[in-house]
Amino acid sequence: MEVVSRLPWQAGIVLGIVGYVSVRYLLAWSLSTLGGPVGQALGQQLGQGLGAAVASLLLGMCWAAALISYMDSRRRSQLLETQTGLNSLRAIDWREFELLVGEAFRRQGYAVKETGLGGADGGVDLILLKDGAMTLVQCKQWRTKLVDVRVVREMYGLLAHHHADAVKIVAIGNYTDDARLFVHGKPIELIHGNALLEMVRDVQRTTPSRYKLIQNPEPLPGLEPLCPTCGRPMVQRANRRSGKTFWGCSAYPACRSSRVA
Repeated sequence: MEVVSRLPWQAGIVLGIVGYVSVRYLLAWSLSTLGGPVGQALGQQLGQGLGAAVASLLLGMCWAAALISYMDSRRRSQLLETQTGLNSLRAIDWREFELLVGEAFRRQGYAVKETGLGGADGGVDLILLKDGAMTLVQCKQWRTKLVDVRVVREMYGLLAHHHADAVKIVAIGNYTDDARLFVHGKPIELIHGNALLEMVRDVQRTTPSRYKLIQNPEPLPGLEPLCPTCGRPMVQRANRRSGKTFWGCSAYPACRSSRVA
């Protein structure tokens, strides 16, 4: 049931029907025809009621797993579609955060295997498959702590261990300068909270839903750009002389980078 519940719910329905027909009719016929004296006796027992009981049990288990798969799919869909900003992403627990990230990648065309929801995952929460390439994903729902270079190094080691093609680390917050420097020239993508929110908004726009999607083209609260120089969040400021607004680095005066609002 656990294996089938991880498949699309339609697959569970089909497997249940195929399993029922195979056990109820084909297995008994095969044993009676090709199984010799022992097979004929067993085939006769299956034909007299045992086969119907086993087939019905198999059908019920597959359909129960399909129901679990359907409910999980609805939960993931609702979880993603009701997100409105960084605050709502911070409010969900870590299990829901992994589900949400997996659903966002699934809607981008990836086949997603969830590895971290059941316990020890060795640092890998999701495995993405697309166009023959395998990508490892780690989710960090740290609300205040920056993701440091140690986490990135561990994922880089897992990249070679699993013979994967790329790594993505998804965080609510941001990354240290050392972590950003470490990924240069490596197949590692650091997805910070603002980028994750943009990804969620993109799949919300492109996926029909009975839930209200985010249609506002203006940046949502908390969607501040990152400083191109140091990578820290930028804040909106106003020029004292002209009154025009611009984005300035939050680390000012240590970093004086700015951009047009």
